[in-house]
Amino acid sequence: MTSSDPQYDVLVIGSGAAGLTAALALAESKRVLVLAKGTLTGGSTAWAQGGIAAVLDAGDTFDNHIRDTMVAGAGLNRRETVEFVIENAPRSIDRLIELGVPFNRESGDLHLTREGGHSHRRIVHVDDATGWAVQEALLKAAEANPNITMLPGRTCIDLITGRHGVKYSGEGRVWGAYALDVETGKVEKHLARATVLAAGGAGRCYLFSTAPRGATGDGIAMAWRAGCRVSNMEMMQFHPTCLYNLEVKNFLITEAVRGEGGHLLHPETGHRYMADYDPERMELAPRDIVARANDDQIKRYGLDYVHLDISHKPPEFVKEHFPTIHEKLLGLGIDMTKQPIPVVPAQHYTCGGVLIGLDARTDLPGLWAAGECTESGLHGANRLASNSLLECFVFGEAAAKDILENWGVLDAPPPIKDWDESRVTDSDEEVVIKQNWTEIRRFMWNYVGIVRTTKRLERAAHRIQLLGQEVEDYYGSFRVTTDLIELRNLLQAAELIVKSALRRHESRGLHFTLDYAGTDEVARDTVLVP
Repeated sequence: MTSSDPQYDVLVIGSGAAGLTAALALAESKRVLVLAKGTLTGGSTAWAQGGIAAVLDAGDTFDNHIRDTMVAGAGLNRRETVEFVIENAPRSIDRLIELGVPFNRESGDLHLTREGGHSHRRIVHVDDATGWAVQEALLKAAEANPNITMLPGRTCIDLITGRHGVKYSGEGRVWGAYALDVETGKVEKHLARATVLAAGGAGRCYLFSTAPRGATGDGIAMAWRAGCRVSNMEMMQFHPTCLYNLEVKNFLITEAVRGEGGHLLHPETGHRYMADYDPERMELAPRDIVARANDDQIKRYGLDYVHLDISHKPPEFVKEHFPTIHEKLLGLGIDMTKQPIPVVPAQHYTCGGVLIGLDARTDLPGLWAAGECTESGLHGANRLASNSLLECFVFGEAAAKDILENWGVLDAPPPIKDWDESRVTDSDEEVVIKQNWTEIRRFMWNYVGIVRTTKRLERAAHRIQLLGQEVEDYYGSFRVTTDLIELRNLLQAAELIVKSALRRHESRGLHFTLDYAGTDEVARDTVLVP
């Protein structure tokens, strides 16, 4: 295979909902290569408990769903994006049903549940493990498609642009990516006429996170280094209820537990404290409000956790609605039908990311992006529950559609240089990576968490500067490993989050700072230009 004749037409980075949706749509006529960092099911999609929001109920309307999304997003959403996604939602659900996703039904109709911030029941789900069912159906379809090749165990290092050409070009056109084959330790180049970035979020920048181990902001960091603008990275969503358990990190207790009547209680007094923060909506207030309330209770009273209690509902009701969670908690000695669940807030979703349009195009020719690594304008300053899987399907399709419509003008890649590792040696100091990783996650949690101040943010910026030099030196001297690539991206993502947070002189949605408690009249995006 010569570099001027790659064996694939399109490269997709990421094997979650966004990546596989794009791959399946493209594979009708193109040869597609999908790269996954770990296993093919290692992304966030498989972890999504809640469901997918869509207007499917007779009493519901697109306008209601649009309004709920805009209210949650604190006016920072782009209305055309919100309309585009929501109007395409029912079609996405139909596609998933065709692929065999066994959504829950009630007397023949889809069973719809409700979550915080939604004015109607509009969440289709597969018990409390929707993401897993969706991931399974997409993978099955992709594995059965002769035009799709999936390679797990590939850690992408950088996007290939004209800068990597045998004949140098500064135009920034993307031609694929360099990726580490984890098994062999060799860096491969994967070339294509079009590249779709669907690499997930940056949740692992934080100490407590519901994101999978691989959510280290790789896609956002690679796109930024290649020359893409990045937007609203300060809008980091914290899920109000992550199980507090020292053995089991990051097990999420879905929003739907509150949607179906769960109460938040002070663990010592039993006081139902949401009445003090949002008396009208109580536990059904949007996530940012509930997460801040939980954070406030924990910090104010020196607690380790708060209680989420649904034991006042009939045991059958609880088991039927939350079989996965019920079983998991039983294994840890908690019977949620009889006792409260100890919970803490945890980082949950990256609302900001690589800036894209409705056609999923980024700033760089040849590069499209979809899913959590992007900022499409859908979520604004806070993501409405169960809108995220939906965004993956709609923008995965949009990317594929735009690539296919413009195929005639997408050139074949020029000759590209091989990865150069002639000047590096194997690392002798793995402990440095571990130490830096832990340090980043700790100061991001303490200084750039749910409640922020300028002083804390400046402290974080200072730490990032010091670590930056260290990581760059290390990266330049040693052979790449997944840990080193992730550390470099994690630090880059952390820097973008802190930079964005320092620029926003107001509190809006997920960005809450004690120094600027008010909200500006006009909502503005924080756009960083490389």
